[in-house]
Amino acid sequence: MKVYNTLTKKVEPFVPNHPNEVKMYTCGPTVYDYAHIGNLRTYIFEDVLEKSLNYLGYSVIRTMNITDVGHLSNDSDDGEDKMLKGALREKKSVYEIAQFYTDAFFEDCQKLNIAKPKYVSKASDHISDYINMIEKLLQDGYAYQANGNVYFDVSKMPHYYELSGKNPDDLKIAVRDDVDHDTYKKNPADFGLWFTNSKFNDQAMKWDSPWGIGYPGWHIECSNIAIHFLGEYLDIHCGGIDNIFPHHSNEIAQSEAYLGHKWCNYWMHGEYLNDETGKMSKSKGEFLTLSLLIQKGYDPLSYRYFCLESHYRKQLAFSYSSLDRAVSSYQSLKNKVKNITVNEDEKIDETLFQTYQQKFKDALNDDLNTANALTVLYEVLKSNMNGKTKRELVKDFDQVLSLSLLESNEIDEDLKQKVLSMIEERKLAKQKKDFEKADEIRNQLKEMGIQIKDTREGTIFEKIN
Repeated sequence: MKVYNTLTKKVEPFVPNHPNEVKMYTCGPTVYDYAHIGNLRTYIFEDVLEKSLNYLGYSVIRTMNITDVGHLSNDSDDGEDKMLKGALREKKSVYEIAQFYTDAFFEDCQKLNIAKPKYVSKASDHISDYINMIEKLLQDGYAYQANGNVYFDVSKMPHYYELSGKNPDDLKIAVRDDVDHDTYKKNPADFGLWFTNSKFNDQAMKWDSPWGIGYPGWHIECSNIAIHFLGEYLDIHCGGIDNIFPHHSNEIAQSEAYLGHKWCNYWMHGEYLNDETGKMSKSKGEFLTLSLLIQKGYDPLSYRYFCLESHYRKQLAFSYSSLDRAVSSYQSLKNKVKNITVNEDEKIDETLFQTYQQKFKDALNDDLNTANALTVLYEVLKSNMNGKTKRELVKDFDQVLSLSLLESNEIDEDLKQKVLSMIEERKLAKQKKDFEKADEIRNQLKEMGIQIKDTREGTIFEKIN
């Protein structure tokens, strides 16, 4: 397998530390709000990577954090506490917010056929680990105390900018808007390990520490959770491309200073999902969540298909028209699979099976080329091989694609007539501008396992997997 390594800036052979075993860490969500579909694109990429590695014969141990401790937007303690922001918005405690949006995140993952990592751990469960790491970093001279806080001294790490490829001179004060002046830091790029003196006087999550009551910086959680579950050596660390700097750069610095050796060999990052205004975020325009797509009548797996059509390292432009095209392609694919005819006396053609399986593996080995992997699937469906061989190849490929290609969406005749009657009732309610009644009928259909979508040609429906 060859993968693009952000650390070396090139596609290179993947060689794990131990034969056939892969230790993989993926940055998890900050659970103060729903994940938007741009976030979910990254989790789909990571899911495909894990399943590809398993498919190719590796045993993958994956760990992911849940950020439930105040997450700042930068390291001068001048950002916003996202957890507190969510709590104030919904008039709930930060703990209630964290649990609600953690559950919501995994519900989205389930709908997208994203597998849950072997280890998932909350940041707030590792306070003692953070304290132990910080104490050693202070003892070894990599960290220092200033104004009641503990900072990491990036000048002690000569390769600090290797992952990001940034120029240290570009990060000087007043050179860029996103570099803030902090008179207590030795260097502008130094980052917080523990805050006791913070602008967040009403910070909800605080713990006692050798430096006073406070809370950890937001980079230290990933290092510690990864080390806690995976040990001192990582094979792959993943995240979105926006995590490269400063988050992943800071992880490398503190982890390698703490451990005394190289920590992770391969860094892999998923590109942005853009809307018509640019990078997708929670702060602008329509907040595009998976739930919103479902409300508009889209099957979540159509969105997964939409993502698989593009390479994870290419920016992907989202629009409803492009998603509609993916819906059409996905439904066509499902129909082709459904129409495979298998005769009782057929046997799997092992030669053809192995030939196409190797083609599929070649696509995955090529830096996770999911578009080519889909092309191999279509080649199988178009071929003259017997139905049993086709069906087994579809089943085999879907271990990675996870598009539920062999699951049936057929609706029996009695249910179909009931659905058509309710759709007509909803149509009349909308004509009378009784939108509350129309929404109620939509929700009733959803509870029955039926998803509807209004189109120019009328309302269409399908059974939800």
